[in-house]
Amino acid sequence: MPVLKPGDSFPSDVVFSYIPYTEEKGDITACGLPISYNASKEWADKKVVVFAVPGAFTPTCSVSHLPGYIQNLPNFKAKGVDIVAVVAFNDAFVMSAWGKANKITDDSILFLSDPDAKFSKSIDWADAASGRTGRYALVIDHGKVTYADLETERGSLKVSFQDS
Repeated sequence: MPVLKPGDSFPSDVVFSYIPYTEEKGDITACGLPISYNASKEWADKKVVVFAVPGAFTPTCSVSHLPGYIQNLPNFKAKGVDIVAVVAFNDAFVMSAWGKANKITDDSILFLSDPDAKFSKSIDWADAASGRTGRYALVIDHGKVTYADLETERGSLKVSFQDS
């Protein structure tokens, strides 16, 4: 599959790994069980903002990238965004802990694992050297990609930042 671009349909076979937040497993040291999250199905009739990061708990991702999206959640909701999701190659347990560490105790941001960067590789937006997800952003509106861009400079937030 080539790189996604505005006007493209979101692929029909995108499945991430995900641990939904639950109050009984709300402590950062508690683990839920990963489930398959069929993004193609879940997002088919929604407006979705997706941002991908090279790794949970890494400096740029934790200090700037994720916090900017958290701060802008009200702006996204006001513009009709149904789902905001962050994707990384980290496993679902790490992604769940990253959400808890950032005090996301609901589904306002989904912390999704892209195991082996499968999705990111399929759109040619994984880092070739490390095999991790690249840093990118997508907006999907009812199955159609309306925005898609990849950061080309390490640590840059020029095209994947939370412009709402």
